[in-house]
Amino acid sequence: MKKFFGLFSLLLFFLAFVLAGPVQAGKNTFKLLDDVEIHGFASSSYTFNFNEPDTRKNQFRIFDRDANSFQFDVGELVFLKETPDADDIGFRVDLTYGFSLPEVAQSSPASPGLPEDDFDVQQGYVSWNAPVGKGLRLDFGKFITHIGAEVIEGYDGWNSNFSRSFLFGLAIPFTHTGLRASYDINDQLSVMGVIANGWDNTTDNNDSKSIGFQVGYNPTDNLGILFNWMGGNEQDNSDHEFRQIFDIVVDVALTNQLSVQLNLDYGTEQDEGVGGGTAEWFGLAGIVRYDVNKWFSMNF
Repeated sequence: MKKFFGLFSLLLFFLAFVLAGPVQAGKNTFKLLDDVEIHGFASSSYTFNFNEPDTRKNQFRIFDRDANSFQFDVGELVFLKETPDADDIGFRVDLTYGFSLPEVAQSSPASPGLPEDDFDVQQGYVSWNAPVGKGLRLDFGKFITHIGAEVIEGYDGWNSNFSRSFLFGLAIPFTHTGLRASYDINDQLSVMGVIANGWDNTTDNNDSKSIGFQVGYNPTDNLGILFNWMGGNEQDNSDHEFRQIFDIVVDVALTNQLSVQLNLDYGTEQDEGVGGGTAEWFGLAGIVRYDVNKWFSMNF
């Protein structure tokens, strides 16, 4: 009940600002939170495990862990102010509540011993479109990772397949807290850089920061390629167990109805392998999608 009232109060707080209307500032008139967008997303599911495990848990699953059970996966409310022009300042806040997504991807507690629940600020950052060239987008706060083809679902991005691959659950991070810079060189080429506390750390667990980058290339309307990398010391109080992940995502639209997505990952971490050597992990995932009509698709 306390969680419900806490969430409800937070929503009222945001709505009060959104609906506040014009505010006078000397001779200038400006609208408080002008052009703020509000979006919503919800997901419910039922899964059945033919092995019928006594634990009622699906082994090796990440988000769809509850076997033979109906569940409300997540509800999301997003407050967004875009920054399309130079010197624009905006923000994004994703508030989520549910019984599968936040349990894995939620913020780590700021202090040891703090309880975790099913409510989370999935993303929360301030944006500035710096007047550099065509516009350098800077985001400061917590944001979903750029690594991987599959995403933490939301109104502006959901997976073709509900049951995610092992690459999503076991090979890559979910979120980062730090600074992200994005720049579109032209219509085909874009770059992005990140410096963050690490993998899924809202507060850093050591004295070093993790860095990452992305290069996006769209040579045609039917082909998109992403080259991603992230590296840093991720273990508690460690400055030498360097972890890195190389990630490639390829999206191909074969026809107006048929598309293919491929994802390749390769990662290493020093001193975390068998006998104290370097740990390695790698994998390949693919999704074939066929859109039967505007509201129904089949995915494999």
